[in-house]
Amino acid sequence: MKNLLAIAFNFIMVMGYSQVVVPTKKTPSPYKMHGVAVADDYSWLENIKSDETTKWVAAENEITNTHLKEVKKKYNFEKKIKEYDLLDTDRLPQKIGKYYYSRYVLKDHKAPLLYYRKKLEDEPIYLLDPNTEFKGKEVFLKGVHPSKNSSVLAYQVNFDGSDKSEIRFLDIHKKTNIDDVISGVKFSGASWNLDYGVFYKKNNNAQMTAIDSTNQLYYHKLGTKQSEDKLVFDASKTGSYITFYTTRGKLIVIETSKDETTTNYYQASLSDPDFTLSKFIDCEKKGIEFLDYRDGQIYFSSKEYDWGEIRSFNINNREEETVIVPQIYNQLLVSSTFTDDYIFCRYKTIGRNYIRVYDPKGNFIRKFDTPEGFEFRIRMYDEESKNLYVTMHSYARPALNYTLNVVTDEILQYYNRYIEAKPTIFPIDYFETKNITYKSRDNKDVPITIVHKRGMKLDGNNPTLLRAYGGFGVVSSPGFSSGLLCFLENGGVFAYAEIRGGGEKGLNWEKDGKNLKKMNSFNDFIDAAEYLIKEKYTSPSRLAINGGSYGGLVVGVAMTKRPELFKVAIPEMGALDMVKFDKYTIGRYHLDEFGNPENKAEFDNLLSYSPYHNIDEKTNYPITLIITSENDDRVPPLHSYKFAARLQNREAQKNPIYLQTLGNSGHYGKVSTYNDMIKSDAEFYDFLLYHLKD
Repeated sequence: MKNLLAIAFNFIMVMGYSQVVVPTKKTPSPYKMHGVAVADDYSWLENIKSDETTKWVAAENEITNTHLKEVKKKYNFEKKIKEYDLLDTDRLPQKIGKYYYSRYVLKDHKAPLLYYRKKLEDEPIYLLDPNTEFKGKEVFLKGVHPSKNSSVLAYQVNFDGSDKSEIRFLDIHKKTNIDDVISGVKFSGASWNLDYGVFYKKNNNAQMTAIDSTNQLYYHKLGTKQSEDKLVFDASKTGSYITFYTTRGKLIVIETSKDETTTNYYQASLSDPDFTLSKFIDCEKKGIEFLDYRDGQIYFSSKEYDWGEIRSFNINNREEETVIVPQIYNQLLVSSTFTDDYIFCRYKTIGRNYIRVYDPKGNFIRKFDTPEGFEFRIRMYDEESKNLYVTMHSYARPALNYTLNVVTDEILQYYNRYIEAKPTIFPIDYFETKNITYKSRDNKDVPITIVHKRGMKLDGNNPTLLRAYGGFGVVSSPGFSSGLLCFLENGGVFAYAEIRGGGEKGLNWEKDGKNLKKMNSFNDFIDAAEYLIKEKYTSPSRLAINGGSYGGLVVGVAMTKRPELFKVAIPEMGALDMVKFDKYTIGRYHLDEFGNPENKAEFDNLLSYSPYHNIDEKTNYPITLIITSENDDRVPPLHSYKFAARLQNREAQKNPIYLQTLGNSGHYGKVSTYNDMIKSDAEFYDFLLYHLKD
């Protein structure tokens, strides 16, 4: 590999360029859709496993890694991030079934180990070391699923970053492995049928980039081979896909969909060995979100109501609905947690989050508020003490654990022998968080959160990072990061825009940023950048943009539509060729979100913003770091490869364009070990400040 640059490619330094560039061949492969000729000179990079592509990727990585080493000489946050992490309070364990589960990092370069407790205050008991169970593999413990009586644990692992996973089984009390192995699991957990076996969704793709085939729901009986598993439902026969399934009480409930307006629900008795399905909702046009099933009642949220509410109906009589918790205008219902005694509803409004507590009939009991800029995450409820255990966090403060007593209204910070009090990293008022709105070009109030040191001078000279997601109705939440803290401490400004297409302002906010209205989402993001510049938080020479997955698309559109606004752009795992997005992996599931290229109007809309197709030959785009993963089978790396190749290979491009392809990793990047995560975080913020502060 050390001679790769000399052997595989003849590198050139074009006059005026500030980076060595891989001269990538152009292979014109134009194609026509709806009478429109679409140029595509880099389609050969879609063959991501070919020798030619592999060598090209390795050469790109060598250039990028050389630059990151140079960056590290000036900014090296890895040590500081670890220092901040040591002051982070340990998280509450996850209660599933009878027991409490925790993962602990004992060696920074190894995957975390799994422990459990029988009681919250107990010492942890060792259960599993993925590193010894799967030697020689990059392994990530995705999930744990105990059986009904918590005697057997189904645990799920991913290898080398793929979304495909494997389910193994462990006798919890004996701490011994059970021979059963289930492979090819994707977009699925393991739902138990009491203690007898598990339901799971199976993927049959032989090629990573092929159109996704996760269409079948199987049942695995404990103590048998996977080849004997029972096919419970095959969605491919109806042209639909399985969007959701769960076991509740004595039933399994399955949701299937062809599109967002046509949903079917099925049920089967868990005591029926054939799991004979009966349909209890046929072609639901309104759209519902399943929340829970208890005592013959389905609890759901209807998509007819913008801000979210809870209703119920008897599983045998869909027509008779009962309103349990009505919607509260301008207060978004983010999630609902059901227990035998209470319904805990988590709400979000601009800058504030709170929990409302109801009894099972919907009678209001009490409300718990967070301070401005903070958010609750519900961890578990203890029936004996009547305590709801939560974590509370913000962008600039790591998570703290609390108990909220439903009866007394008492709120207490929670510590025990293994969750100890630690000093704060910075004084509580060291950073300032503003939760405000800005006007979009069509006069919408778009929420934005801005974080910086208190008292910072707004003179347009502050290095600033702007992020957004804004797709699929996803509701953003503040997430603490020690890397972001380093950026803020070094004079950075962080801004997060809640653009249309996301769900932060209800269902209509989501609808106003999808399909033919998708450009609203991107324009909101561009308008956020202009707002930050206008208000002198920053300037185009100090502004960076970043987003991952759908957010990577947002960044790609913004930098190709308005390159003069940004100094640095970092799209991660982004879908960047939107004309072909439906041809690979899960793209076909997202025709409602983006549009169908087979439809002329929707194709024209996709082509109008597709980042790969909107690169102008005469434009010098911002300094760009394109990050992808070699095993991303959700948004395959071919999007990033083609985008990087076209950006780099133009005479007008003077700013450097870097491509980083992460090895043995998938859609979430390098997450298998603590060292992997810290290295990625440090490299990101090192790169950011190096180019924003030069």
